[in-house]
Amino acid sequence: MTTSEFIQKHQFPSTVETLSEIERLVDQIKEQHSIAEELYGNILVSLTEAVNNAIRHGNKLDRTKTVDLLLEMGENELLFNVCDQGKGFDYNNIPDPTHPENIDKPYGRGIFIMRSLSDHIEFLNDGREVQLTFKR
Repeated sequence: MTTSEFIQKHQFPSTVETLSEIERLVDQIKEQHSIAEELYGNILVSLTEAVNNAIRHGNKLDRTKTVDLLLEMGENELLFNVCDQGKGFDYNNIPDPTHPENIDKPYGRGIFIMRSLSDHIEFLNDGREVQLTFKR
C-alpha cells in the first residue's frame, strides 16, 4: 500500500458479540468514506468472516484473548489486518469447499468466501494474521 490517508486500530474481545461491533464499524467506514455499496458488502462479509475465524478458531472463544484489527485506507485501496492470539493454522492445506466430497462439511467456507470477495488475501504469522485488501 502506498501512503495511507487514514489508519484505525481496534482491539476486540473474543466473543460472538464482537461481530455486531464489526458490522457497526464497517457501517461507519462506509458512511464516513463514501464506500460504494458493492464494495461495502464485500468488506462486511469478508471482515466479519475473518474476525469470526479469529474468535472461534484462533482464540477458541477464550474471553481473555483479543482480536486486533488494523485498517489502513489509501486513495486506491483499503487494507484490513485481523490478528488473533491462537496457535495459527496451515493455510496452504485448506480443503476446497466446492469439491463434491466437501460440500456437506460445515467448515472451510470462510476462507473461500474471503478469497472470492477481496482483491487480495494474505496469511501471516503462521496463520494468526490475515490481511484483506480491497480496491476502491
